[in-house]
Amino acid sequence: MSISKHKKIKASDFDDAFEHDDVVEHLDLTSVKAHYPAQRITIDFPKIILDELDLEAAKMGVTRTSLI
Repeated sequence: MSISKHKKIKASDFDDAFEHDDVVEHLDLTSVKAHYPAQRITIDFPKIILDELDLEAAKMGVTRTSLI
C-alpha cells in the first residue's frame, strides 16, 4: 500500500472541488492502471463526416481514431 504525499482533505471539500475545480491534485495516480480490452471493428462513414472528424481531431491534437 502506497502512502499518498497529497494533502488530505475532507470528503465535503473534495466533493466541492469535484464540482468546481480539478481534483487531480488530490489523487494518488501512481498505481493506477487501465486495462481496456481492444476489439477491432469496421465502421463506414460518409466522406463529409470523415472530413469533419479530421478537423475536430486536429483541433484537439488527437487522431481520428482517438476522437471516435
